Amino acid sequence: MEAKALYEILRKVQEPKGYYFNNEKERVMELLEALCYNKERYGYMACPCRLASGKRKNDEDMICPCIYRIQDVQEYGSCYCNLYVSKEWNDGKISHEYIPERRPASRMIF
Repeated sequence: MEAKALYEILRKVQEPKGYYFNNEKERVMELLEALCYNKERYGYMACPCRLASGKRKNDEDMICPCIYRIQDVQEYGSCYCNLYVSKEWNDGKISHEYIPERRPASRMIF
């Protein structure tokens, strides 16, 4: 799948849930291309901002949209990658703070 097609599919599904793509379209397209690459490589869309193990069971928490997105967007207005953001974040009504990594170190590969 191409990043442009993925953009349209995800936009239609996620916006009604209150998750918007970052206004920085170039950044969004880079992330979507990386998701497409990870889908080809691993068979699932592993978060491009985290190091995937290639083992779906180990990476389930970081398959986009990751399980950390809800809390990140609620607390910071953006997910860790800045792919999904709130309307307020896109409109500049809240500050664009650094989003800390929520994924436990025990799940990460080094």
